[in-house]
Amino acid sequence: MFTSQPIGFVSSPYSDARQVPRGLGAKHEADGVLKILPQFEPGLMDIEGFSHLFVMWEFDRSKGFELLGTPPSDNKSHGVFATRSPRRPNPIGLTVVELLRRSGCELHVRGVDMLDGTPILDIKPYLSSVPAEKLRRGWLAEAEARRSDV
Repeated sequence: MFTSQPIGFVSSPYSDARQVPRGLGAKHEADGVLKILPQFEPGLMDIEGFSHLFVMWEFDRSKGFELLGTPPSDNKSHGVFATRSPRRPNPIGLTVVELLRRSGCELHVRGVDMLDGTPILDIKPYLSSVPAEKLRRGWLAEAEARRSDV
């Protein structure tokens, strides 16, 4: 069994999940700080060379899970693994942020969608060899098309 240990905590403008932009067209542009615990600072060496980072974090305020749910961006039900719902069997979140700068143990970033105080589980540089034209948006593209037809 895997037991997670936070490597730091998020400083975010959001204190309540209702404040985080959701749904079709939601933009995550808020600035925040990933405050890494001092014992993990050596692991930040050379991170400044990357423009974007994957941040893995814990939905620490989410209770229980649902395998099916209706997201705010659609009126149809979808499986939890096809959504970004916080109500998951393993409450793990994944966000891509833009790295603005590093200041010691603090990573100043843009694009946070986490609540203030959220535990950070891991950080990885954003690397993708998948060209944008090959990415598919699944049911989101269908929901966007239905919305534009109205």
